Amino acid sequence: VTIWNIGKKGYESFVKANYKADATFKDIFLNLTFENVQSCAQAAVKAFQDGQFDAVELVYSEFKNAATQRFTVERFLPIPKVKPAANAKKSDFIFEPNKEELIAELMPKILNTQLYKAVLDANASEHGARMTAMDKASENANELLRSLKISYNRARQAAITTELTEIVSGAAALQG
Repeated sequence: VTIWNIGKKGYESFVKANYKADATFKDIFLNLTFENVQSCAQAAVKAFQDGQFDAVELVYSEFKNAATQRFTVERFLPIPKVKPAANAKKSDFIFEPNKEELIAELMPKILNTQLYKAVLDANASEHGARMTAMDKASENANELLRSLKISYNRARQAAITTELTEIVSGAAALQG
């Protein structure tokens, strides 16, 4: 298994776990553009065509909402065949240009877009997880602050009560 990770955190995790990881696309999130992701997709397609890989799969965290991310595995290459529905009608379309030219033109664009979508999902998931973590940290800090204020006020009230008791005791001792 060869791991091509996109992003610094994945790279660091794999290296720390003693896996062989490629650092080529480690810093892609520093300048996240379609062109940078496209170069990654093209490198994967070329490696697949050259026979370096039998299959290429994308593993990423799919963004559902700010609090929910779902890890997803998608086949990137070879492109999985879509089975027609059992009750689907067979239609005969005329393609202009022919099917082979359309596929040759569209498939690289589809693969680039598929990888870009995965990278954007992973980026949004990371930001959502950070936002959720910061929100929870803020809630915990506010709860801790409230608890400390209560403790402080109790200690202050106890000190005031002790001082008043000493003053009253001293006055009583002088009178009597």
